[in-house]
Amino acid sequence: MADTFYTNAGCTLVALNPFKPVPQLYLPELMKEYHAAPQPQKLKPHIFTVGEQTYRNVKSLIEPVNQSIVVSGESGAGKTWTSRSLMKFYAVVAASPTSWESHKIAERIEQRILNSNPVMEAFGNACTLRNNNSSRFGKFIQLQLNRAQQMTGAAVQTYLLEKTRVACQASSERNFHIFYQICKGASVEERLQWHLPEGATFSWLPNPERTLEEDCFEVTREAMLHLGIDTPTQNNIFKVLAGLLHLGNVRFADSSDEAQPCQLMDDAKCSVRTLASLLCLPEDPLLETLQIRTIRAGRQQQVFRKPCSQAECDTRRDCLAKLVYARPLRIAGSGSWVFPEQGPWPQFQSTLRGQVATAWPRFSSLLRLFDWLVSVINSSICAEPNSWTTFIGLLDVYGFESFPDNSLEQLCINYANEKLQQHFVAHYLRAQQEEYTVEGLEWSFVNYQDNQTCLDLIEGSPISICSLINEECRLNRPSSAAQLQTRIESALAGSPCLGHNKLSREPSFIVVHYAGPVRYYTAGLVEKNKDPIPPELTRLLQQSQDPLLKVLFPTEEKSQEEPSSQSRTPVLTVVSKFKASLEQLLQVLHGTTPHYIRCIKPNSQGQAQTFLLEEVLSQLEACGLVETIHISAAGFPIRVSHQNFVERYGLLRRLHPHTSPGPYSPFPDEGHSGWSPHAKEAMLQPLLQDILHTLPALTQAATPGDPAEAMPASVHCGKTKVFMTDSTLEVLERGRAQVLEQCARCIQGGWRRYRHRKQERQRQAAVLIQAAIRSWLTRRHIQRLHTAATVIKRAWQKWRIRMAFLASKELDDVEEKHLFQAPCSLSSFPLPQAQTRLLGAIIRLWPLGLVLANAAMGVRGFQRKLVVWACLQLPTSSPSSYTIQTIQEQAGVASIRALPQGSIKFHCRKSPLRYADICPEPSSYSVTGFNQILLERHRLGHV
Repeated sequence: MADTFYTNAGCTLVALNPFKPVPQLYLPELMKEYHAAPQPQKLKPHIFTVGEQTYRNVKSLIEPVNQSIVVSGESGAGKTWTSRSLMKFYAVVAASPTSWESHKIAERIEQRILNSNPVMEAFGNACTLRNNNSSRFGKFIQLQLNRAQQMTGAAVQTYLLEKTRVACQASSERNFHIFYQICKGASVEERLQWHLPEGATFSWLPNPERTLEEDCFEVTREAMLHLGIDTPTQNNIFKVLAGLLHLGNVRFADSSDEAQPCQLMDDAKCSVRTLASLLCLPEDPLLETLQIRTIRAGRQQQVFRKPCSQAECDTRRDCLAKLVYARPLRIAGSGSWVFPEQGPWPQFQSTLRGQVATAWPRFSSLLRLFDWLVSVINSSICAEPNSWTTFIGLLDVYGFESFPDNSLEQLCINYANEKLQQHFVAHYLRAQQEEYTVEGLEWSFVNYQDNQTCLDLIEGSPISICSLINEECRLNRPSSAAQLQTRIESALAGSPCLGHNKLSREPSFIVVHYAGPVRYYTAGLVEKNKDPIPPELTRLLQQSQDPLLKVLFPTEEKSQEEPSSQSRTPVLTVVSKFKASLEQLLQVLHGTTPHYIRCIKPNSQGQAQTFLLEEVLSQLEACGLVETIHISAAGFPIRVSHQNFVERYGLLRRLHPHTSPGPYSPFPDEGHSGWSPHAKEAMLQPLLQDILHTLPALTQAATPGDPAEAMPASVHCGKTKVFMTDSTLEVLERGRAQVLEQCARCIQGGWRRYRHRKQERQRQAAVLIQAAIRSWLTRRHIQRLHTAATVIKRAWQKWRIRMAFLASKELDDVEEKHLFQAPCSLSSFPLPQAQTRLLGAIIRLWPLGLVLANAAMGVRGFQRKLVVWACLQLPTSSPSSYTIQTIQEQAGVASIRALPQGSIKFHCRKSPLRYADICPEPSSYSVTGFNQILLERHRLGHV
């Protein structure tokens, strides 16, 4: 009710299916928050916590480096959604390169990995009674990381596709999603091309009226386009799928004469013609292959043709559809097991770099439609073998299934879940208890639910359900469902996991699985286990002119012949091959560090906000989570070898006051390759004790004021490993971080001191250089100024003296000439009366005369005289009537002034003297004026 759907049960994450969209739980921002958190386990429980833990384990390079996440649960519990969300998380956190080109490559890989989901779900998922998007195949997704822990590619391994669903669907269930997508999402032109008219009914397309979220055709087409499957190839694939739908409408009528083949029903003739057109097959050989069986017998391998009964014709028709959609289970050579549904599984080799996978082939003669799609996906997203070093595996397995009608498919699925449950029990329950005993730790054992009894019933030796079914397949006799039930009940009567139901009318047996009892019907069990492929069907498909079928069924491929009488090779059944593939998957899981996510359904009806306690509790008990809680609470989930413990926590010796943190070699193998294990352990024991002696101080620092917790009892030193709880690990990591912080501060202080000293020396050197340069520039500037000032001073003095001399000389000459020689000049040279008056005025008023003489440069002769006369307005009296007055001396400066009569207006703009108007040294107390001449008395005296 609080929208909290994740919690921790010991070392396992429990994911509750909300049965409603919760988008805020899977935002990219939330992914980055869990990725950037210093301790993600302190955040709320989430699948991103498991994803981040696996990613950090890969970065830590602690063996085993490779990680795997097993997502398990009942059908409809949300395993597919969980795997999809984990892939999105890894695509976000493991694709952050620095360069732009690498960023583009990472984005392309991320998009292709995410695009593989809708394609594989469309071709491999279907709607069942319990789940609208149930995975009908198992897949192991390998996310490949390089040395920088960046995602470089991925690979998908599939196994045990429920190919019988193509031709047989249970009541209220549907076929694979892709068939409904092409019928609902095809355009008008595509419907004409694929012969899918509106409203057409197909026997192999039940419940078409139901509309699901997974019926989006455009999403699948766009994803296929991103994976490199172009539009013509897509149309070719969809045309073949449409042909399979028409193949389902081919029905035969029972023949009264066994020597004559069964005839088609009236409404099936059109379907055969359409089928032949879509698959590009000849119509007559197609019909003949479905009606007549070819038998080879005798040493000469003579060929006999026998008409098939109606049931045999229907079986061959279904077999043809399954052969096109998915290939039969095979083994590639003796001793080299392959996964049943897609190419050879990579041969993992344990090296120092981790487990390295070989290249995956894109095409193979054994591939069929579904397998070809998986191969194309792998060729699009798989990286080169030398470009990645580690991987994170996501195992999405079909959950435990129990339907009203259970057959061989449900037996294999539940068998796989039993094996994975045993792996979980062995890894987290039984393995811990056994390891405690080996290491010499005192431990109170917990009774856990062991499913080994059920596994012995299914796969045990020498007699088990699988062995009895395989024996029935090897016997050259018709199989009887009742006889098989009798053999199983009589041979395995002592097994506590084998149940009986005497009230059942149909032959069946009951197996008590860890998740509950399941009834399996024996009818058709042996035939499904044989999985026979008539060779004439393969030869028929090799005659097709369709480009896709030519790739899936090349002519050079040898068809699967029936075993001859001389062949002593045992028949490889579906159960045997699936068992071998499952064993190899478990080998891969054993070579990694597993993590478990248990998906739980709150109710079996798929309703939101509905929590049924009984159903949830039964699932928790069946998954072994109750025992997991007990083990995690009372045991030591953290186990580290002595060597790794010393390497990681040897720094804590610096905190011990009685231990010298002297140098030591954390790698005893270096230089001492001949040492025995006992000698290595003896060398590590003092270091271990020194580290463990620091725990009380660390614990007391972590819990101040509580001396009872100062001596931790949650750590034990075994023979080869150190066992501790999560709380002790946190204390050790906190102490290690404290020592690293001190070391970092010391390094930073030394570096800052060195950098500061270096910068100070550089600054002092720069100041010294700058001072020297400034001193030199200043001296040079002063010298230039002094030289220039000397030159200017000399020129100025010379010019000032010259100006003073010229002004003094000019005044002296004018005064002497006009003042004392004027009467003689008037008497010697008689002039007119007007000129005589003018000359007299000039003599008496010589300063004004100088002004008038130098002004009005454009006036000459008589005009000058008129101007002077008009300006002065002199009367016609004698010049002697005018007098010259001299004012008092002012501040050492003599001023000669003539007092004019009346108003005088001067228009002259030049100085009355040529040089007297230039003052070399103007003083603040001097007075200037147009009609004043300022002279320096003492200077004139020297001149």
